[in-house]
Amino acid sequence: MLGSLIFSCSQQDNFEEASNSITEDALKKKIERLASDEFLGRRPFTEGEDITINYLKDEFIKMGLKPGNGDSYFQEVPMVELTATADSVINITSGTETTQLRYWEDYVALTRRVTDSVSIMDSELVFAGYGIIAPEYDWNDYDGLDVKGKTVVVLVNDPGFGKEDKSFFKGNEMTYYGRWTYKYEEAARQGADGLLIIHETAHASYPWEVVQGGWSGANLYLQSKDDNMSRCKIEGWISSASAQELFKNTGMEGYDFYAEALKRDFKGFSLNQKVSINLSNQIKKSKSYNVIALYEGTDLKDETIIYSAHWDHFGIGSPVDGDSIYNGAVDNATGVAAIMQVAEAFTKLNQKTKRSVAFIAVTAEEQGLLGSAHYAENPIFEPSKTVANINVDAIRPIGRVNDFSVIGYGQSELEDYAKRAVEKQGRYITPDPHPEAGAFFRSDHFNFAKIGIPALYAKGAVDSDENGAKWGQEKYSEYTSQHYHKPSDEYYEGFNAEGVKLDAQILFDIGYTLANETTFPKWKEGSEFKAIREK
Repeated sequence: MLGSLIFSCSQQDNFEEASNSITEDALKKKIERLASDEFLGRRPFTEGEDITINYLKDEFIKMGLKPGNGDSYFQEVPMVELTATADSVINITSGTETTQLRYWEDYVALTRRVTDSVSIMDSELVFAGYGIIAPEYDWNDYDGLDVKGKTVVVLVNDPGFGKEDKSFFKGNEMTYYGRWTYKYEEAARQGADGLLIIHETAHASYPWEVVQGGWSGANLYLQSKDDNMSRCKIEGWISSASAQELFKNTGMEGYDFYAEALKRDFKGFSLNQKVSINLSNQIKKSKSYNVIALYEGTDLKDETIIYSAHWDHFGIGSPVDGDSIYNGAVDNATGVAAIMQVAEAFTKLNQKTKRSVAFIAVTAEEQGLLGSAHYAENPIFEPSKTVANINVDAIRPIGRVNDFSVIGYGQSELEDYAKRAVEKQGRYITPDPHPEAGAFFRSDHFNFAKIGIPALYAKGAVDSDENGAKWGQEKYSEYTSQHYHKPSDEYYEGFNAEGVKLDAQILFDIGYTLANETTFPKWKEGSEFKAIREK
């Protein structure tokens, strides 16, 4: 429940002065700099990382913020980079018939195993619906299936996609079971050698090109004691058209795998086909870095509010229309610029807050939330004394929008703090307008939530003050289909950061309020993270 605070007039004036220091011009300068070619796409393990993290450190020093990790502004994140080379064509055999899938056009694959090469030979293909075991929904796609040593084919998302019934896999709001990360984890637990996810744009919430970019070239993983040998040998995707070809080969042409997999009596089955895939790896072990700065509080300085935003993007990659630098202006120069401006606003307060506030620019979000996962496993600030996490990721440059969307609406009392701050701007709170995309599991707040820390991931949505909600939705779709994870996510003349400013001011308001309270916000009833916090 939102704590009760009474501020003096001078405190209120000083808060407003600090909040007003968050300006569109200042944000645009930071976004333009972070998204410039100078930063080489901000990929970990590259020169672009060195430029980025030192720029952030220098800016935090200029603000007068303390190092957040002892006497250092950096937290080491040991990672391994694997660059996989897959077969240009894989053969899928059925008796005397052979179907060929072309790398890139029809399939992509990699391995997380830290080894020079992996192979699966004549591995039986098995269709396992959504690839989900969810006891709370009485759902088990692996029931009666033996997939040990085999290659499983599954659907993306979860059975609730497109449904209104919130009791059935939370309806259209994706659960963690719908994320590809879970599906690979579950297949490994079942003993499968490989897992191929069938891509479909609506169910995935992104086009095939995003999969191509994410499952090719160099990929980063946290270093693990077993070198990821407990993972499946092969983790990959196939196009929807390729999946239809597999079912056709089984005598099931036109098989509606989504409709069939939704049925309560669905049982997985062999596709009576075998696949062979070979991968070779280039291996590089090194360290990346989270950047951490601290605004120290007064009498409750051991209690901390954490702002987070990922500094990384995809670096230099496959050219698109002659451009090979993946600048990541929206994703996530906007978020990093926002927490930098919020940090500077805290330093402009005449009276310091009771609690401390940390600003963490995390690494390798694009590679699977790795920087925040490492922090969660190796926290610098005691989790039980961490009041909240406020995460900022990819605020779209479409100007003022009236709706402020809480990703994972209904999870924690932090949305009550947000509602109060949002209404001061004459705006309103909404749930995530695209719950089917599973955004709650796709940014760094999720790793804070997993260790029980109440986490807020919220930003302006689509209801454009100037052009209306339909226009805003069109802009959302345009960004997702044409610019998300592509070189065209760039800073440009006319980049409208008014919405970034308004959102940053809201997030400053929330953090300032929390930093002057003595109570802790809680997870709400029904949240899967409530029990973790209460331990």
